[in-house]
Amino acid sequence: MPNVGDELHHSGWNTCSSCFGDATKKRNRLILPSFISSRIYVVDVGTDPRAPRLFKVVNPEDVFWKCSLGYPHTSHCLGSGEIMISTLGDPAGSGKGGFILLDGETFEIKGNWEKGDKIPSMGYDFWYQPRHNVLISTEWGIPKCLGYGFDPTDLKKGRYGRHLNVWDWTTRTYVQAIDVGEDAAPLEIRFLHNPDAAEGYVGCTISSAIHRFYKTKQGDWAAEKVIQVPSKKVEGWLLPDMPGFITDILISLDDRFLYFSNWLHGDIRQYDISNTRKPRLVGQVFLGGSITKGGPVTVCRDEELQSQPDPFVIQGKRVQGGPQMIQLSLDGQRLYVTTSLYSAWDRQFYPDLIEDGSVMLQLDVDTEHGGLTVNRSFLVDFGKEPDGPCLAHEIRYPGGDCTSDIWV
Repeated sequence: MPNVGDELHHSGWNTCSSCFGDATKKRNRLILPSFISSRIYVVDVGTDPRAPRLFKVVNPEDVFWKCSLGYPHTSHCLGSGEIMISTLGDPAGSGKGGFILLDGETFEIKGNWEKGDKIPSMGYDFWYQPRHNVLISTEWGIPKCLGYGFDPTDLKKGRYGRHLNVWDWTTRTYVQAIDVGEDAAPLEIRFLHNPDAAEGYVGCTISSAIHRFYKTKQGDWAAEKVIQVPSKKVEGWLLPDMPGFITDILISLDDRFLYFSNWLHGDIRQYDISNTRKPRLVGQVFLGGSITKGGPVTVCRDEELQSQPDPFVIQGKRVQGGPQMIQLSLDGQRLYVTTSLYSAWDRQFYPDLIEDGSVMLQLDVDTEHGGLTVNRSFLVDFGKEPDGPCLAHEIRYPGGDCTSDIWV
């Protein structure tokens, strides 16, 4: 990119499965919102997939003036051909959970997606399902508070999110807030891929819980906690209780397995969700994290482990950081993992990650019985990049994937 300090965070496609059947649409542009600068990059990945080139830059002033929004995050394409991007705040860094709408051909800003005066006080991720006339968005926190790192004194002051925000898809209006707990910080949200399904899951970071959301018989929406990762009593850390810190979740394309990462505890988990109300743990592997043996943190009480895990070393390299973003192959057999969350938080929790750079790892998945195994022949070391070390975050498949594509 031509600028530094943008903080490329999440990404999306100009076209996905929501446009299935429209022969005029091609998945040939990658949308890259910049979390800090509020720029939006459009990258041409169709002309030469092995040599992507910059196609367009949407300047932050356009985002600020045309939408009164800032801190863009999740990008999804719509069945209309337009592109929609969620935001965390307004141009001044206060919380504001709105949406930017881009033209799918020119990539010019068309304005705000949302209608009406009622807007959530925070934003982050979102997923939509037209068959149920719904969009649900999540809340991380207030950008000017979380932007420089995690300050425990911000807790219990309304600076981190606690709601799933329900929108009427047709009218584009905010209609309901579902409370998942004070300072829960619900991040990634996923409907089941079956477009008839009126349920899905959301991962809450600070509370380290997975909630199942669903449509009620009355036609509104509700949520129930179905997984709780216990905090660990520790010494030598920021707080006496260390949460797992669930930072990413995904659902396999066959809607059979749920995966998520605990960035602080250092593990990836696989759950069988054949019974969506009672997920069953079937796979787990540790890939670093903050509680490894020989580090500054001592675990004093642990409800799950008998001892602290060993540091994770692959091909002679000790992996810094913890498992963060994940992506699953379309056949469900390979799970890819990166280790950087957000540069300010990386610097705070894993300072060696800044010096060494992040990595991408691959886990082999048992799709019949469940189970995860590290592929020790696979390592992408972003610390060795020519202009590195680099901090790699989200992963995208050129043909679409479990977290970019929405079936309607």
